[in-house]
Amino acid sequence: MCCKKLICLVSFVVVLSLVGDVQAALMYWTDAGPDNLWSTAANWDIGTVPTTADDVRIKMVPGPTVANEGAVAETAKVGNGSAECALTVDGGTLTTNTNIRVASAVDNIGTLNMISGTMNVGRDLSVGVKGLGVLNMTGGTITVTGIFQIPSQTGTGHMHLDGGIITANNLEMRLQADSVGTMDIRAGRLIIDGDKLSLVQGYIDNGWITAYDGDGTPQLDYDVTNKGKTTLSAAHFLNPIPIDGGSVLPGEVELSWTLPDPCVPGQPVPVDVYFTDDLQLLEWFTDPAAIQVVSKQNVTSVVVQTQPKTRYYWAVDTYIGDPNDPIFGPIFSFTVDNLPPEVDAGADVATWLAEGVVRTGNLDATVIDDEACSVQWTVVSEPNDPNNPDAVIAEPSAEDTSITLSAVGEYVLQLEAFDGEYTSSDTLTINVYEDSCEAGRSLADYVPLVGDLNGDCKVNDDDLALLQENWLKDNSLTEDWLLIN
Repeated sequence: MCCKKLICLVSFVVVLSLVGDVQAALMYWTDAGPDNLWSTAANWDIGTVPTTADDVRIKMVPGPTVANEGAVAETAKVGNGSAECALTVDGGTLTTNTNIRVASAVDNIGTLNMISGTMNVGRDLSVGVKGLGVLNMTGGTITVTGIFQIPSQTGTGHMHLDGGIITANNLEMRLQADSVGTMDIRAGRLIIDGDKLSLVQGYIDNGWITAYDGDGTPQLDYDVTNKGKTTLSAAHFLNPIPIDGGSVLPGEVELSWTLPDPCVPGQPVPVDVYFTDDLQLLEWFTDPAAIQVVSKQNVTSVVVQTQPKTRYYWAVDTYIGDPNDPIFGPIFSFTVDNLPPEVDAGADVATWLAEGVVRTGNLDATVIDDEACSVQWTVVSEPNDPNNPDAVIAEPSAEDTSITLSAVGEYVLQLEAFDGEYTSSDTLTINVYEDSCEAGRSLADYVPLVGDLNGDCKVNDDDLALLQENWLKDNSLTEDWLLIN
């Protein structure tokens, strides 16, 4: 009987393992469909779109484009046995449970193009594993739960961060001696969890991270641009305003820049300035007169007209030596749009119940926007106390209002502002304690009073009584050799 049971158990385990094999699949991009969209089932070798259980392999160019919501995979390899391959995210969302690896094999040339949209990487993003991997990012957001690696093994990895935001838990470059990794930053930002200043500065000092191909300076800070995070961006020596990759309101916009030093001190520095909403006109330069707004003038600004929902491109060429030989500047860009509201729900609060019953306090928020905003306070979470009523916000649709709290514990509030197009929000936390002493002790800078023997945040007769009770008592050791069990 025992043997039969064992055979049945083994058979059951084998069946389960086979079921798991059926659910997960290696899926290859074939480009056999009518378009190059990830969301088209006919473009995949098994005729279905990948699920979260599938390992995706891309082995050709141009490769798939993610232009819709809901693209998922377990892992994705851009390059795995073929010479050249690519993946593009432009307006859609791609989410993987684990890694995205670009150029996994030695002979791979893999390219990941991030134009717009969202990419969520469940573990690590490796640009260059054993082959040549390139990440071109001009917009959108990439969130890496694990490590952003350039490269991850013996390969070569290059990142061109020309726009958008990439966040990661950590950054690793050139971990192996025979690997190559570079990052050049222009308009984009890299945000890393925690204090990674020394790590990133080391990469900058090694020349692995540059700004504007060496014509700019990497900008690095911790806990300033983003709380609790290290932020890496770039500044060009021309100091363009609007900032490269930024947003401004429609209408008249002043373009300004900083002139470089002339070859001969005191001599003027003329500039040519070009401005357009057509990037190709500036890149190909087929009709420069059509897009020129300044011609060989010693000026530091010019006013241009802009339209809503438009991205503009501009460049400043300088003459610091030969008046017929300009130094070509990079192409800067900015977007003209309604700016989302800036919301500050206020600082976190520590308080206590008045007479052990209830506490009412003010909510002092700040909302800044160029348009009229509607605001809404909500309680995101609060103590689960059936013996006390829920929190009550006096005027939830008012920027500054008051709240009544009845239970001990943590309350999280959210203030949301909507300007008719964009929504922004911020949260604050209110910790409610039994009494003022407990609230005081919760603060990070709390220091007990000398003489507060009973820990009630006061020095009074109760402490004196404790001192008198123990006056002249001595509990020091009386033996010079004490055995401890």
